[in-house]
Amino acid sequence: MTNQVLEAIVQRADELSALGLSNEKLGRLDDQAAKVLRESGVIRMLQPKTYGGLEFHPRDFAETVMKIASLDGSTGWVSGVVGVHPWEMAFADPKVQEEIWGEDQDTWIASPYAPMGIARPVDGGYVFNGRWQFSSGTDHCDWIFLGGFLGDEEGKMAHPPVSLHLILPRSDYQIVEDSWDVVGLRGTGSKDIIVKDAFVPAYRTLEYSKVVDGSAAKEAGLTNPTYHLPFSAAFPLGITASLIGICEGALAHHMAYQKSRVQVTGTKIKDDPYVLFAIGEAAAEIAAARSALLDNASRMYDIVASGREVTFDERAVGRRTQVAAAWRAVRAVDEIVARSGGNAMRMDNPIQRFWRDAHMGLAHAIHVPGSVFHVSSLTQLDIEPPHGPMRSMI
Repeated sequence: MTNQVLEAIVQRADELSALGLSNEKLGRLDDQAAKVLRESGVIRMLQPKTYGGLEFHPRDFAETVMKIASLDGSTGWVSGVVGVHPWEMAFADPKVQEEIWGEDQDTWIASPYAPMGIARPVDGGYVFNGRWQFSSGTDHCDWIFLGGFLGDEEGKMAHPPVSLHLILPRSDYQIVEDSWDVVGLRGTGSKDIIVKDAFVPAYRTLEYSKVVDGSAAKEAGLTNPTYHLPFSAAFPLGITASLIGICEGALAHHMAYQKSRVQVTGTKIKDDPYVLFAIGEAAAEIAAARSALLDNASRMYDIVASGREVTFDERAVGRRTQVAAAWRAVRAVDEIVARSGGNAMRMDNPIQRFWRDAHMGLAHAIHVPGSVFHVSSLTQLDIEPPHGPMRSMI
């Protein structure tokens, strides 16, 4: 299948790249950048066809996000994060899908999924309260997925803990302005969200455990293998794809800058074998990170397309591959930035913005290697990993 979305992005590459500074100054995506994304169809790549979606292969989605992020990190990040939400919405009750997409199939859905709220059961649903950070692209979204724990009658977390994903319209939550003042990815507008005593009907909820184990997709009757990917493969894909794309953008700007640069010693970069070696090594590392992530997505897709479920061991190794790819690419960027000279750190040089964006993206919880590497090592030693937080990111 031709990736017409990627083709549309390529045609407007210069426009998206030029909007990067505006995104950063605004602290959110410029309206024109959001308009380009809507017109390209990137947010509909994983959306069900019943509501104008394209149901692309996850690899195509990742490649498109990488391209966007190579033009501007914040635009790519929003594409990767917001672009995954229609994938999960495909599991939701048809009634809420109609509420969101019935009148406008380009309606965007924000998040975050972190369970920072409590849902107290009442007749017909829940009363929901909480505060969340990091709602990327939220200014351009009209609905939101929010993570929360099931509460008891007093509004305290029930035991054992039960995690839910709750779906709310813009009228039921508050976006906290001036809550996104950070060093990188400033244009993502990843602001705080507050919910106070919002009623969430039961049909606007999903059990997190069912999303993770794949039963939500089965119960929804979905047949496209894309929807049977493990959550731990689909959710991180857009995030890590954008991070690797940011690294590709940093490399491209570095190469353009170094092409005619002369060092203070009078040596042209093209005549400095040490810098040339570093450039070549970094380019190879970023390319390897890209290949690893895309191959991982394709392998997961092939497993579910064959009718087999992805095992916990395979999920753990897949997450290890994804996390390692992120760190590999950012380390490569550090090597070339260290050889870009002081002028690369001037605010009018895009290299420094891509460098900042890369490190901000690496700080996302999905890229923390500790428990992921720990669990993947245990599974490969044929040792059952402990239950609880250790397995939560797998």
